[in-house]
Amino acid sequence: MFVTQAFAQDGETTGHLPPASDVAAAHGETIHVEGDHGGGFPPFEPEFFPSQILWLAITFGVFYWLLKTVIMPRIGGILENRRDRIALDLEAAERMRSDADEAQAAYEQELTAARNRAHTIATDAKDSAKADADKERKRLDAELNDKLDAAQARIAQVKTSALAEVDQIARDVTDTILRQVASIEASQDEIASAVSQADR
Repeated sequence: MFVTQAFAQDGETTGHLPPASDVAAAHGETIHVEGDHGGGFPPFEPEFFPSQILWLAITFGVFYWLLKTVIMPRIGGILENRRDRIALDLEAAERMRSDADEAQAAYEQELTAARNRAHTIATDAKDSAKADADKERKRLDAELNDKLDAAQARIAQVKTSALAEVDQIARDVTDTILRQVASIEASQDEIASAVSQADR
């Protein structure tokens, strides 16, 4: 808006410029003077609700798309891999336990057959060579004791190995779940203590 020369000269002589409404009136312009409006906080104004709802829907849609296409598949993949690994480890532990049971059954079968054989030898030779039969029986008992000790040591070793692997697997899985899913850092001692308490 320009101040005309007449109004400018008038303002210079009087020391002040005329109001803008007078200047606009002189030029045929209409000025709307906005007073102080007492409106509230814009997000709480009903006239802004549609745009806010639109942006809420857009934001929710983007978040849902990210959650569905990025976040949930990664979490699902991690859990699926862990579940497969746990299943494989449990299958291996079950196979080791089955091997231990088979070794124990074979040992019991051999022990039964050897005892039956020793009893038959002792019975057949009772009258003619009781001393020799006793000597042979003692030898067989010693052999069976050695086999028994060896078999028990093997069974204990297999069971200890299987249980140690299961404990280690449980600690590894717990550590991985705490780090990747729950974002919790825990020491190996704390994880081992928690796993041992869970086993009890």
